[in-house]
Amino acid sequence: MPIVERSTDKEIVSPKDNEKKILEELYDNNLSKGTIDLSLYVEYDVKRGLRDSSGKGVLAGLTEISDVVSYDIVDGKKIPCDGRLFYHNYNIVDLVRGAEGRRHNFEEATYLLLFGKLPNSEQLEQFDSLISTYQSLSNNFTRDVIMKAPSSNIMNALQKSILTLYSYDDDPEDISAANVLRQSIQIIAKMPLISVYAYCAYKHFKLHESLMIRNPKPEYSTAENILYMLRESGEFTPLEASVLDVALVIHAEHGGGNNSTFTTHVVTSSGTDTYSAVAAAIASLKGFRHGGANLKAKHMLEDIKLHVLDWNNENAIREYITKIVDKQAFDKTGLVYGIGHAVYTRSDPRELILKDYAKKLAEEKGRTAEFKFYNRVERIAKEVIAEKRHLFKPICANVDFYSGFVYDMLRIPEELFTPIFAISRISGWSAHRLEEIINNGKIIRPAYKYVAEHLDYIPLEERK
Repeated sequence: MPIVERSTDKEIVSPKDNEKKILEELYDNNLSKGTIDLSLYVEYDVKRGLRDSSGKGVLAGLTEISDVVSYDIVDGKKIPCDGRLFYHNYNIVDLVRGAEGRRHNFEEATYLLLFGKLPNSEQLEQFDSLISTYQSLSNNFTRDVIMKAPSSNIMNALQKSILTLYSYDDDPEDISAANVLRQSIQIIAKMPLISVYAYCAYKHFKLHESLMIRNPKPEYSTAENILYMLRESGEFTPLEASVLDVALVIHAEHGGGNNSTFTTHVVTSSGTDTYSAVAAAIASLKGFRHGGANLKAKHMLEDIKLHVLDWNNENAIREYITKIVDKQAFDKTGLVYGIGHAVYTRSDPRELILKDYAKKLAEEKGRTAEFKFYNRVERIAKEVIAEKRHLFKPICANVDFYSGFVYDMLRIPEELFTPIFAISRISGWSAHRLEEIINNGKIIRPAYKYVAEHLDYIPLEERK
């Protein structure tokens, strides 16, 4: 029997030249022609992307967790309004304003999302204590799961780590609401550590920089611990911690229909375990059309800066944004990232909140001119898009427009932009998973219309 040598250094290797040729032929002869005729979507009245012709999401479920409001009903007609977002019964603007000057506001919002009511002082203190108790990661987990085989994309590292937590759970398959609550709070507490540690591993093993792993402080809030663990000095200003805290609050939940939360409902309805459900949601959030949009917005603004040297020249800004919309500049998709939203029209309440804090942080960091540039681009981009696309309804900036700028001012590396989103949104995912379980819904199974033809079977020796 011939001896077959195999490399054990890498289980998955890049394809060799002959493999590439085979793969290219397989694609060219089979997949390259697999596009479905778009007219069939109209013929069969298929709501592509689960959206109707106006772009509104198809109603797929009921929830009490959050409400995304973009219009008012006046005399039986839908009238676009300033966007409003409610966590259970409470307006997100009121939640942020009411918590000004306090710490642990993300923890308070998480309590509200999970339990449907605002905690009193004693309840919030108990919940903070529980979060602190669950924050730790064993040395074995940090070494064997996070440090080994580090990923250049922290979202993949986060997904792998969450799945591995299954093996550290004494009762991972119990999907009773009580056990899922326990698992959810543990994951909420551990995700900041996993994300920051995964970035530290990436920085050390991929970029060959010094390795620093710092344990969180139990008295710190989630926002404070992220900054503390991430920075070499461990120091941060009160405003920095407050801004990150607010960013976590406003990203924590946004209705049941966003892609990652709907993914949570779908996989939860199948009866899967909590770790698999969260990993699936993370996989969804990773996509550039979802959680990765803030990074795209930041890169787009940097590209505009490179081509418009005078940040006060509105004509030059308008000219370059027009090129972006016309698919002649930046990534040539025609998208102005951070402008427009699937639901909101006149305004995104999260964007307005974050914009206010971005201004305050820019003043502290000496970046006021840059903030004004962002503000100018926001205004001009809305005008250009409305004109070029002949829009008859308002268009607004969304929360992604300023979030990348805010994270940059907080010295959060780009690799952690989307993981920070996940650290926040896990609160909403957990609330929706619990809601799906408590209501014992049916397995979610929409239909797909088959539009190809049926053929008679051809024996192998007769095939061309």
